Amino acid sequence: MHTMKNTKMMVFGFASAVAISIALSTSLLAKSDPAAPAEPSIEASRLQSLAKFTKVLSIVEQYNVDNLTIDQLIDKSLQGMLSNLDAHSTYLDKKSYDNLKTQTDGEFGGLGITVGMRDNALTVISPIEGTPADKAGIKAGDIILKINDKATLDMTIDDAVALMRGTPKTPIDLTIVRKGAAEPLKFHIIRDIITVESVYTRTIGKEVLYIRVTNFDKKVAADVKAAIKKHAKTSKGIILDLRNNPGGLLDQAVELTDLFVDEGTIVSQKGRNKADDVSYSATKSNTITHLPLVVLVNEGSASASEIVSGAIQDLKRGVIVGEKTFGKGSVQVVMPITDTEAVKLTVARYYLPSGRTIQAVGVTPDIEVTSGEIKSHDKSFNIKEADLKKHLESELEKEGGMVDVTEAGTSNKTTITAEQMNKDLQLKEAVDIIKALIIVKGK
Repeated sequence: MHTMKNTKMMVFGFASAVAISIALSTSLLAKSDPAAPAEPSIEASRLQSLAKFTKVLSIVEQYNVDNLTIDQLIDKSLQGMLSNLDAHSTYLDKKSYDNLKTQTDGEFGGLGITVGMRDNALTVISPIEGTPADKAGIKAGDIILKINDKATLDMTIDDAVALMRGTPKTPIDLTIVRKGAAEPLKFHIIRDIITVESVYTRTIGKEVLYIRVTNFDKKVAADVKAAIKKHAKTSKGIILDLRNNPGGLLDQAVELTDLFVDEGTIVSQKGRNKADDVSYSATKSNTITHLPLVVLVNEGSASASEIVSGAIQDLKRGVIVGEKTFGKGSVQVVMPITDTEAVKLTVARYYLPSGRTIQAVGVTPDIEVTSGEIKSHDKSFNIKEADLKKHLESELEKEGGMVDVTEAGTSNKTTITAEQMNKDLQLKEAVDIIKALIIVKGK
């Protein structure tokens, strides 16, 4: 697996967590302080609820057939409570907490995919270019039905990540449900060390600068800025490709947008505590180009990618082309509760300049273009979201008819050739649009 977080992010997260923990402790002390009594009705309700929880806990401890310890029951209670809040909140026991920290320390073996929960199904946000998952043929929007022999229904994201991470050069099998496929697909993948080239640039013809951003690490804004300056004399238009970019650092999304935008709010963060609300605005001094701009997105564009594309759309700075984005617009903070345990909690949501949210909605392009031909199959995966879990349960029973996909590969994506242009309908449409914008600007 690949993670967008780094050590710097974790330090910031822990610092935030400590601050929040202190605030929570202060709040609880205030409630128990006679000088600052809580509302009687609220306090009575709190005590009744805690009494109910304690009674149920006592009953389970005394009569449950599995004879679980009180520590095990509390852990299960915490996990159940947090996982029922939203798909990204979770209780981290020692093993899970260690796994989370492993993602930010050194190297580890993985597949090169970023996953999220969509309609309670473990879904690939995007494969990362050049990684084992990408070379095997995993696609954005694929639903992971099984990891090796374990079904993912009701599995948490953290548990899934832990299963997919492993020693480099070791094998793993993923069973995938894919839109348009009559049967589940099985992919045999060999783990490897995941290294990512975040930004690369190409020119299309003599006038168009193509910039591909694969994820938002700490150097993205600086690398894009350098690329724009390097090609400033020849470029008349820019295509920013954020397809299959699962996101990363918020500050990089803001700084990247600021390269193109003179003024206005880029994104705001709003949570339950109004004192923690933050708004990020563009500054004219950071803007380095006013060239016509087209941004490419698809269903693998998430989080920071949605902030950039959504802000550029709302501020009318460029044209968004492609497919509707993933819809990941929530903010999680890791808050330690002991030296070995923590909770990961959703504390805020991102909002675009117009005030609209990204969460579960995504960004709809100005011009929608599919990545390829739309094919009709009588047996294709085409069901209502409400019936998704029932469908996935039935897919688990289809292993006899499963298609084994082990020879899939990916073409070289380091250069843009005429042949690739003809196969990439979204990029071709973006080039046509940017050329038109260049002509209009030149008049």
